[in-house]
Amino acid sequence: MARKIFSMMIVLTIVAAVGTVPSIAQISSHDNTTVLTVQDNGPVDFVNAQPIDLPQSLRGGDELLALLSRVDLGTPGYLPGGQGDGDISPEFVGAPAKRSALDEVSRQEFGTSGHPFSTARADLLFGGPNLGGPAATNTLSPYRASGKLFFNIGGSTFLCSASLIKPGVVVTAAHCVAAYGQSQFYNSWQFIPGYRNGSAPFGTWTVQTAIILTAYFNGTDNCTVFGVVCPDDVAVLVLSDKNGFYPGLHTGWYGYGWNGFGFSGSLTHVSQIGYPVCLDNGLLMERNDSQGFVDTSLSNNTIIGSLMCGGSSGGPWLVNFGIRPTLTGTTSGADPDPNVVVGVTSWGYTNPAIKEQGASPFTSGNILGLVNVACILVPGACS
Repeated sequence: MARKIFSMMIVLTIVAAVGTVPSIAQISSHDNTTVLTVQDNGPVDFVNAQPIDLPQSLRGGDELLALLSRVDLGTPGYLPGGQGDGDISPEFVGAPAKRSALDEVSRQEFGTSGHPFSTARADLLFGGPNLGGPAATNTLSPYRASGKLFFNIGGSTFLCSASLIKPGVVVTAAHCVAAYGQSQFYNSWQFIPGYRNGSAPFGTWTVQTAIILTAYFNGTDNCTVFGVVCPDDVAVLVLSDKNGFYPGLHTGWYGYGWNGFGFSGSLTHVSQIGYPVCLDNGLLMERNDSQGFVDTSLSNNTIIGSLMCGGSSGGPWLVNFGIRPTLTGTTSGADPDPNVVVGVTSWGYTNPAIKEQGASPFTSGNILGLVNVACILVPGACS
């Protein structure tokens, strides 16, 4: 079935052209990456921020079954995350009452692509006045390492999603950092881990360094759909410390994997976190779970079913999400390490009925190089 192609990135690049252009002295190159040393940490409009348009692309999942052949993604690898001390101590809320198994049975949601998914609020309240007050899941591990990202393009504030993968290093989509092929950065990023309805439970953190691959920055990334479906729509931001401390001390941080870590052939299972404005007005953290597959015709991007939309850009795609259970009478499967980011939300479809999204793959050629440069430039953010 033919579907219309429309790249929302066209709108973004036009807006960016009238924004603040960093001086040459602020931009440098390091091992195939382009680095912005942030000097403009001007105010952002937290109240009226707009979602950055989720790049839109061309095709649904009609060919899903035909695309499930094994893909050689290279030698898989990963680095573990950290737990953090929590800062806010969670309260015991009691064991849930037993339910009938029939209460848990329902149809799975999916769009015209036929790609099943389950999307729901990640941000729930547990407990009550008799248990020391409610504890929101956005303040609990592993959710709290995810957050909302605000930044300016010209005179307007936009928003994406992002997550910590080192104590002071955030991963997001490159299109939340720069306009593809325009050699221009956006500015004034502020990251709020665990954001909830205007609240910043772990504080607000400005950015000192933005890093993307030079191929994305100058528009030579060999994208299947120009500036939309790309091999390297990935960026990292180094946060500014507060008296030598970074948010990961309290929130913890995710691990990150590359070259097919967590995949079985071309398949994986993804938990997606983000703040899409089409769900709860972007005020609450949302979670989506879906089977993902590698589409070799779309820059080896991973494709999942999802209800998310603009504002979810840059949010983490995790394998083995959650608190690892104690094994009793069984053994671990392959790649059992928990809470490993293997991609970030990159794009969606112009037709909202399709309900699929894509992510550039994390590879040894993008995420490893980006984080390595970040840790060389600001070692304290990585330890």
